[in-house]
Amino acid sequence: MYYSFFAMKKNLLFLCLVLLASCASPPKKFTSAEIAIESEKVNQFFEADFQQTLDRSPEYLTFMGSKKKYEQLDDTSYDYFLKELALAEAALENLKSFDLEKLDSQTKISVKLFQEDGKSLETKKKFYFHRYFINQMYGRHADLVDFMINQHSVASEPEAWSYISRLEAFEKAINDVIDKLETQKEMGIKYPNFIFAHVVRDCKNILTGFPFQNTKKDSDLYKDFRTKVARIDADPKIKNILMNKAKTALNKSVQPSYQKLISYLEVLAKESPESNGVWALPDGDKFYVESLKEITTTDLTPVQIHKLGITEVEKIHKEMQLLMTKLDFKGTLQEFFTHVKNDPKLFYPNTYRGRQDYLKDTQKIISAIEAQTDKLFNLKPKAKLVVKRVETYREKSAGVAFYESPAPDGSRPGIYYVNMADMTTIPKFDMEALAYHEAVPGHHMQIAIAQELQGLPKFRLFGHVTAYSEGWGLYAEKLPKEIGFYTDPYSEFGRLSMELWRAARLVVDTGIHHYKWSREKAIAYLSENTPNSLDKNTKEVERYFVMPGQATAYKVGQLKIIELRQKVEKRLQSRFDIKEFHDLILQNGALPFTVLEQVIDNYIKTKL
Repeated sequence: MYYSFFAMKKNLLFLCLVLLASCASPPKKFTSAEIAIESEKVNQFFEADFQQTLDRSPEYLTFMGSKKKYEQLDDTSYDYFLKELALAEAALENLKSFDLEKLDSQTKISVKLFQEDGKSLETKKKFYFHRYFINQMYGRHADLVDFMINQHSVASEPEAWSYISRLEAFEKAINDVIDKLETQKEMGIKYPNFIFAHVVRDCKNILTGFPFQNTKKDSDLYKDFRTKVARIDADPKIKNILMNKAKTALNKSVQPSYQKLISYLEVLAKESPESNGVWALPDGDKFYVESLKEITTTDLTPVQIHKLGITEVEKIHKEMQLLMTKLDFKGTLQEFFTHVKNDPKLFYPNTYRGRQDYLKDTQKIISAIEAQTDKLFNLKPKAKLVVKRVETYREKSAGVAFYESPAPDGSRPGIYYVNMADMTTIPKFDMEALAYHEAVPGHHMQIAIAQELQGLPKFRLFGHVTAYSEGWGLYAEKLPKEIGFYTDPYSEFGRLSMELWRAARLVVDTGIHHYKWSREKAIAYLSENTPNSLDKNTKEVERYFVMPGQATAYKVGQLKIIELRQKVEKRLQSRFDIKEFHDLILQNGALPFTVLEQVIDNYIKTKL
């Protein structure tokens, strides 16, 4: 009797829904001309908003290849942030004036992305001061020098004067940093103690050499300016005047600013606690959860990410044990880790020649995979790529390797940076995976292709979604294996060790910021479960402290891309085209996975 009554209720409910649906207004239908006109209006709105945002950032203008406001630096004060926030909120409100139903599919994606960015504005405001504005990984103190050396080109006398004007603007830029640090101090937001020694050291490195010291060796900034001025077509007397003016700017603006920052940090260091995760900050637990949502573009909780990491670590350990059998190694996995860390044949010499050989061999790896990308991609980047050593002033703090995007106008290539401070931290067996991640088919393809896309709003060409970007990088590490690369078993071990490192990050990042692990416990976990050196593990853990949640993006993103690929393969079967799938991932710019999944689903429907 109960079952019959339940079934009757269910049928009546279904009938009501059908009747309601039949009475509801049918979806609006628009002509292709109407859709084209409204889409064009919305895209013009996006273009105007992007250009206005760009025009307010002298440094972004320089990155884009423009010489407008070439003598200025960005305003990075909190007051300026609030002004930008208000403008972003106004733009979001203005978007509502358009008929957002009357748009083509790509413009609808653009609207969704613009709105998603808008949703995060209040969170960004609420947790603005939860960021560590200075740390060993990034910060205004280091970014300014990197910007001047790698972004500000000098092709004429006026551009040299602009360089000097920007050196003179260092004083305000550094004062803005100190103001924000002071506000954080008043709010009870304390930095992990180890940060200060790293940043003070890096600041002192910037002030090392002429004209800061009475020495024949030039400082990095003075050397950069001298090299650039030497290439311009100008009278030698003018060049001499320029060098003297640069010397004055370095001595009267740059040096006092950095010395003031150093003194402030040395006092702050005495008041800082032992190294704690963000759980120790006011509302730190909420900040971490929001950070994970923004970084991974998923709703995974810290507990879920932690468990996922443990599972992935165990899985990769098993793959490594199978590889050890192929290499005929007798012993435990930890003993094999010790072997690969201490075998001198697996490292380049810690010499000038060793560093040059590493760069040369890395270029060979990149050239070899570039010659085979036709097997995996239709889309190719036009931008060139160079491999460089991390500059000495920041190499002790910088990560193992990273990528810097090219100038959109082609005036500057993409740069794959390798940290060569200590050659024992970059073994030969990691070279392939590192190059594939940072260069081709990894970040260089993904970012350069995005910047070169036609027909999309510029905010999408230069947008950044951490899990998408780093997920692609990790996915790209294994991809060459499908077309015959990783022929050396040790290189295959290197690939697995790189993936293991990213899986362990899930455990350690959540361990630090959710489970309240100490710095020492986090280092111990990496040392027990990965083949990385102690120095590398220490740097890694310190990175996770200052960039909460960022390290989870790699493995979460990779697994999501693999999941989407498997979905397409399962649905399309014999009609699956690997090149079409990769182009689909890359031809829309950086997308949150919620949006990328919709793109994939639409592709499947169209294909079927």
